[in-house]
Amino acid sequence: MLVFGLTFMASLASAQAAPPQPPRQSNGLALTPPMGWNSWNKFGCDINESVIRAAADAMVSSGMKDAGYQYVIIDDCWHGERDSNGDIQADPKRFPSGITALADYIHGKGLKFGIYSDAGRKTCAGRPGSRGFEYQDARQYAAWGVDYLKYDWCSTGSQDAKSSYETMSDALRASGRPIVFSICEWGKNQPWLWGETIGNLWRMSGDIYDGWESRDGHYNGMTNILDMQVGLESYAGPGHWNDPDMLEVGNGGMSFEEYKSHFSLWAVLAAPLIAGNDLAHMSKETKSILLNKEVIAVDQDALGIQASRLVKNGDDEVWVKPLQGGGRALGLFNRSKQTHKIGVSWEALGYPATLELRVRDLWSHKDLPRTHGSFAADVPPHGVVMIRVEA
Repeated sequence: MLVFGLTFMASLASAQAAPPQPPRQSNGLALTPPMGWNSWNKFGCDINESVIRAAADAMVSSGMKDAGYQYVIIDDCWHGERDSNGDIQADPKRFPSGITALADYIHGKGLKFGIYSDAGRKTCAGRPGSRGFEYQDARQYAAWGVDYLKYDWCSTGSQDAKSSYETMSDALRASGRPIVFSICEWGKNQPWLWGETIGNLWRMSGDIYDGWESRDGHYNGMTNILDMQVGLESYAGPGHWNDPDMLEVGNGGMSFEEYKSHFSLWAVLAAPLIAGNDLAHMSKETKSILLNKEVIAVDQDALGIQASRLVKNGDDEVWVKPLQGGGRALGLFNRSKQTHKIGVSWEALGYPATLELRVRDLWSHKDLPRTHGSFAADVPPHGVVMIRVEA
């Protein structure tokens, strides 16, 4: 009788078990890498509504909006306290008009609005995080008109990364508003392995440092983060992107040639192009980089393939990104302090050696002579020659 009873109870429990949940689907957003501006790299916590409005104004007046930049994103330090209902509020001194008014202003410019939170109890700057308030915060963001959420990973203790990001992902979907979800987990738990149907982009490194290479071994210079991308290209695609962190172009830590390399390499990597400089006070050189529509077109190519490093020969590298229509974007990259001639054969690119191809230099904005067999160019120190080849 005891055996029968146990068997019966087990069968009853099985019959009453919840049916398996269908696999989570992607949210259908960010089919090309997001483009925009974020406050952190230049302003850190020194933000207010005037700074954010000025960035939106400059995104339009500079031509960045016309070039494809969309999102104006407030990073950490916008938060005030939670009210008696637990709803997060903006800092009343920094944002006296409120977040809805700011979002309306940005939307009125034809742009989209992004905000920041954290999967832990506190943000990285010690403001209230979203742990335990995920659905409430997501509803608040939707009510404010948020289009993009950057979600950080401070004060998370023993939390499981995947489940923490799943919770906020589900909360954003339940809010009823399409919101691009940026997973800022720093690559600690290999988000490229699980992030495709949870978020739209995921950081694969710690924060970027405005420099050519790591400083004192503690910060990630541009080339350090570039190296971390090798081998991750298969995880990127429309709606789900590897994120090597925001652009430092124009912030002063690198030379003009190095910033051109930074922008070129992020473009062939199909990386989100999130500017991080003072848009309201850009130099002509900075504008010439951020507004290079031919380079941007490579980043935004609808095929959505991240470049792979085809050649690594000491300081000489060739990065190759397949493009819609059968072409290729090439980044000939020179890490050294002397000019190097760097080349690549058509056969290495998957073309017949006899095929004559059109060659376009994307920084000089000119067509080079049609050629077959191979291409080579003199690449300046710490520079990139970026070309597009097509039949």
